[in-house]
Amino acid sequence: MAVLSKIRNRSGLLIAIIAFALFAFVIGDLFQSGSFGQPSRYVGSVNGEDVSFEEFRLKVANAEKSGQGMTSVQAANQVWNQEISIALLTKEFEKLGLRVGEKHIVEVFKADPNIGQNPMFLNAVGKFDITKFKEYFKANPEGIQFLKEREKDAELNAKYQIYNSLVKGGLYTTNAEGKLKYEADADKVTFDFVNVPYSSIKDSDIKITDEEINAYVKTKEKRFKSEETREIEYVLIEEKPSTTDETEVKSKVDALLLPSVRYNKETGKNDTIPGFRNATDIAEFVNANSDIPFDSTYIAKQDLPAEHADKLFALATGEIYGPYMFNNYYCISKGLGRKAGAKSKASHILISWEGTQVPNKKEKRTKEQAQAKATELLAQAQANPGNFFMLAMTNSDDSSAQQGGDLGYFAPGQMVKPFNDFVFNNPIGKIGLVETEFGYHIINVTDKQDAIKMATIAQKIAPSEQTNNKIYEQATKFEMEAASKDFATLAKQMKLTVAPSAKLKPMDESFGTIQNQRQIVKWAFAEDTNTNDVKRFEIPNVGHVIAKLKKVTPKGVMSAEEARPMVENILKNKKKAEKIKAKLNGSSLASLATANKVTVMNAVDLTLSNPALPGAGFEPKVVGTAFASKVGQVSKPIEGNSGVYVVVTKSVTKAPAIKDFKEQVTQLSAQAKGNAGRIMTALRNEADIEDNRADFY
Repeated sequence: MAVLSKIRNRSGLLIAIIAFALFAFVIGDLFQSGSFGQPSRYVGSVNGEDVSFEEFRLKVANAEKSGQGMTSVQAANQVWNQEISIALLTKEFEKLGLRVGEKHIVEVFKADPNIGQNPMFLNAVGKFDITKFKEYFKANPEGIQFLKEREKDAELNAKYQIYNSLVKGGLYTTNAEGKLKYEADADKVTFDFVNVPYSSIKDSDIKITDEEINAYVKTKEKRFKSEETREIEYVLIEEKPSTTDETEVKSKVDALLLPSVRYNKETGKNDTIPGFRNATDIAEFVNANSDIPFDSTYIAKQDLPAEHADKLFALATGEIYGPYMFNNYYCISKGLGRKAGAKSKASHILISWEGTQVPNKKEKRTKEQAQAKATELLAQAQANPGNFFMLAMTNSDDSSAQQGGDLGYFAPGQMVKPFNDFVFNNPIGKIGLVETEFGYHIINVTDKQDAIKMATIAQKIAPSEQTNNKIYEQATKFEMEAASKDFATLAKQMKLTVAPSAKLKPMDESFGTIQNQRQIVKWAFAEDTNTNDVKRFEIPNVGHVIAKLKKVTPKGVMSAEEARPMVENILKNKKKAEKIKAKLNGSSLASLATANKVTVMNAVDLTLSNPALPGAGFEPKVVGTAFASKVGQVSKPIEGNSGVYVVVTKSVTKAPAIKDFKEQVTQLSAQAKGNAGRIMTALRNEADIEDNRADFY
């Protein structure tokens, strides 16, 4: 069962959709009892095929388990994308009539290192044995169902591999295309040009109406698809301690330095309790008065609060520093002594042998061979310590090899005993050899740090109940008045700040500085929430968010307002181009340049594959026109990327004729195969996808 759990938790059989970003999904758990027979609910559909919420929920739960720190919404987003990809690809597989046999499935099993390299499933010669794999699962109560799910995953994976091969195989590059690439790379043109930049006309002189934007969007609707969104504006009133709260905490911490008087019930007299300065049981005193428990470890200077490190590290035994503020705490610290060489820094070269618990050995070797190599490397390191970094990088079996064997700083007891004893019993610069359960270590002691031990009382500066009540009253007042008053004006009156508007999608859970607040997003998309509605949300340990629904945008084509940032400059440049072209009247570049207060420029040996003009940037239309124009002829105005151009071609140099374009065909074929992944985007763009996840999450 341990093997079964390992396979399930670490990956099962991942659906390795390499180029298409089809992430793995795991169906490891059986349906909970009572899950069948419940009313059917759908989380969405892909091309008319419904996605069951119950099945979707189980996959989301598994994704949450496997993804550390993943929220349910993040898991739902991941699984939803997987479901779409799988549904679209499955439909393609059906159209093509793709079928796979056991041989294909076995190959997929073998490719998964958690299965294909698992000792439980290897035969006598170390090869994956499908019979052993099946027998193992059949011996477990839940094994049969689990195996069926793994085989289903493997079948889908195998079909994808065939489909991917078919797609790439269909991307054929002809010899004619190779010839065109050769000419685009090798044909050269030299020309003079004049460029009147669009920036020569002020943006303020060009007006673009909403009607013009809508007309442009209508011609390219697929590029301007709009998701359903909600726009909110909000005020965040944080639960922060007041100046009075800070003063009270500081006073409490200050008082701990002085003796206090407490009544003793047993003696019937008042006892004088020593303060922090003279306390005999430091650990007990700290634990009784601090929000952070007593720490008896030695601390290096670099691990102390930066702004107080110098003074804290210089504390003599019994000396007090503070009160001082650090990370919303008022603190007082007392020196308890210092220790030389409390932390050490070392680098090492690990040479392991067969049988040691080291996963990434650079080569197989016996213990004797490992010892011989370690002894050789030790001699090299001692002879030339400056070469230790490269020796570790090229020879060490440890992951620290990438850092030249550097292990950083560590305290006594953090390393295995032989390693620990060598480092802490030898001076800086000592290089030696020790043996541990992991192999032979060539160790270089590179640094040692002194450290101090101190007792610190830290009391958190938190808002008092009175402060929280005032904050609550302020938030409630703002919520009530914002329902009938201008949001921004009211915020200004109450000395609050309106955060930049946030545009929300149905499955968002964070916006601005507000994290993991799904409740606010769900409120914005609720059927009974209307434009200009206001609601207050209390966020634990943060404060109060008062949100106003500012705008509702349904799914469809972008409005003029939404599209304007993407379209306005395009349309402005078109209008600017017309104005510029009207002024480009002349028989020579010189006269055109003089009339428009620009300079005649020269471009030498440009190609179609690299149409970058000096001082102007990427201009394929301009270079293409230069190639197509007669030598010495003044071209018509050309609308480029940065301005309007006029060119005069001086020379066109054709590349030498060749018969074989194999190199160019190979390059284009590689590019085409690299673009195969775009098919997933194309399938998604053409698909009819209904997303109801927001109803459930």
